[in-house]
Amino acid sequence: MLENKVAIVTGASSGIGYATSLALSKAGVRVAVGARRIDKLQELEKQIIKNNGGDIFVQKLDVTTKSDCDSFADAVVRKWGKVDILINNAGLMPLSYFVNRKVEEWERMIDVNIKGVLYCTSAVIPHMLDKKSGHIVNVSSVAGRIIFAGGSVYCATKHAITAFSEGLRKELSPRYNIRVTCVEPGAVSTELLESITDESMAGFIQASKSMETLGSDDIANAVLYAIQAPNHVNVNEILIRPTAQER
Repeated sequence: MLENKVAIVTGASSGIGYATSLALSKAGVRVAVGARRIDKLQELEKQIIKNNGGDIFVQKLDVTTKSDCDSFADAVVRKWGKVDILINNAGLMPLSYFVNRKVEEWERMIDVNIKGVLYCTSAVIPHMLDKKSGHIVNVSSVAGRIIFAGGSVYCATKHAITAFSEGLRKELSPRYNIRVTCVEPGAVSTELLESITDESMAGFIQASKSMETLGSDDIANAVLYAIQAPNHVNVNEILIRPTAQER
């Protein structure tokens, strides 16, 4: 079903993006991977070619720069003639208590977690509209539903993506046959915790590390489930938590 489909994956240099790129390639998808760390993308490229014999396109991508997102999508269309799937995965989680006023971290989260999704979606929309087909997967978070102390700004960015996904679905799915899925992971073993600089969040970090969390492959499998559904089936939301996670 996915053979020769073309997918763009942002934030593909590690974690969920890396695992999702591998899973898509294994399913026969041509994957275009973008991130700021080109060396990690080149490792992914070698793995996909060696293990799957798959087609992969690699280009450095800063999702906070609209021109980067536009040129990335255009390059993919020049190479393969289309974009069938967009996985908006790039994201940051430098949690902090608001009273500590880590303004630069707030701004970076807003730029990556919200603007990056908007820019990348904007870049692929014209190509999907042309053929009245496509699938946009936005990686939000359980934090897009549940707010917690120390996560006010991060939760706000993920609430925005959950809302954006539903608005996008209402606009695009009935009129243009473009499906939209919002994936909301709970605790996942990725590099996200490493971005937390607020020492007040030490308890949160310790609790997360002591839990049996989800793996990146678990989220990749959820993404595959959504995009492999028949065309008349639109899997709108997938909320997925570790069994051990209470909230």
